[in-house]
Amino acid sequence: MGEVLSQSEIDSLLAALSTGELNADEITQKDETQVKNYDFARPAKFSKENLRTLEFIYEHYGRLLSTNLPVYLRKNVQVEVVSSETVVFSEFSNALLNPVILGVVNFSPLPGSIIIDLASNLGFAVIDRMLGGQGAPLKKGRDFSDIELSIVEKILVLCMQLMKEPWKNVVEINPFLERIETNPQFAQIISPTDMIAIVTLNIRVGDVEGLMNVCLPFFTLESVIDKLNTKSWFSSIQESSEEDYEQYVETMIKKVDVPLKVQLGKNQITVNDFVNLQCGDIIRLDTKTDSDLEVFVGNIKKFTALPGTNKDKYAVRVTSVIREEE
Repeated sequence: MGEVLSQSEIDSLLAALSTGELNADEITQKDETQVKNYDFARPAKFSKENLRTLEFIYEHYGRLLSTNLPVYLRKNVQVEVVSSETVVFSEFSNALLNPVILGVVNFSPLPGSIIIDLASNLGFAVIDRMLGGQGAPLKKGRDFSDIELSIVEKILVLCMQLMKEPWKNVVEINPFLERIETNPQFAQIISPTDMIAIVTLNIRVGDVEGLMNVCLPFFTLESVIDKLNTKSWFSSIQESSEEDYEQYVETMIKKVDVPLKVQLGKNQITVNDFVNLQCGDIIRLDTKTDSDLEVFVGNIKKFTALPGTNKDKYAVRVTSVIREEE
């Protein structure tokens, strides 16, 4: 109940109104309570804390992509998280272009699937690079051929497998690629009205830049949604030991291809003799058949070896390792 004014207070109030010291609008104005609209068609199932944790996860994922993709593409790769947001699935699918690269990934043991959306210009750049080109995108868009999709599939499988490590602080996952779709209508993994979280990554392969969207349905993450908070995520991070780190670096180095060549010997001949070489001609070298040959890794002399054969193929047997100080 409001406060009851005395007669003297009423007289003072009327006098203030008559003299203009008090404005009647100020008296009638009431404090309005701030009300936040709630859209029942789009319930906020992902909190800001959940989205922030997903950004942390995919920042780690981006670093793994930047480290692993150059091994296959022979090109500098830069990845950064651009944004994270929550929308209904229909908004995501309606915004997709056609053709598009959609990798439908089973997020086992979590229920349902997620979608990896790779920009088509990045897809064509990756295809061109994998086939020995400079990694340039197409000037005019077109559909992907079956051969091109098989090449993109290898890269998507790699991208999918790299998600294991960033997610292990939340849940141990074993994702596998179910299929690749180029038409958004065939990638309806959930109801159009279901909520999803979208984490957008900007990927630069050489001079080509494009986006990768990771679509994470609430249905899939519902069982672990309580773990998607920064406190839980940081507390579960374990510092890797120096031995584990060295093993990781060693594993990455083993994937790098390097040219290996054996130099049988040297000699100098005239250009005329070189031009007129025929099958059966003999060039005398400065090495003997029983002397060690030099083995080069890249342009660095690394081993000495003796020539021979192995199962009807030419081979060498390493006899010594040339140390850097030598």
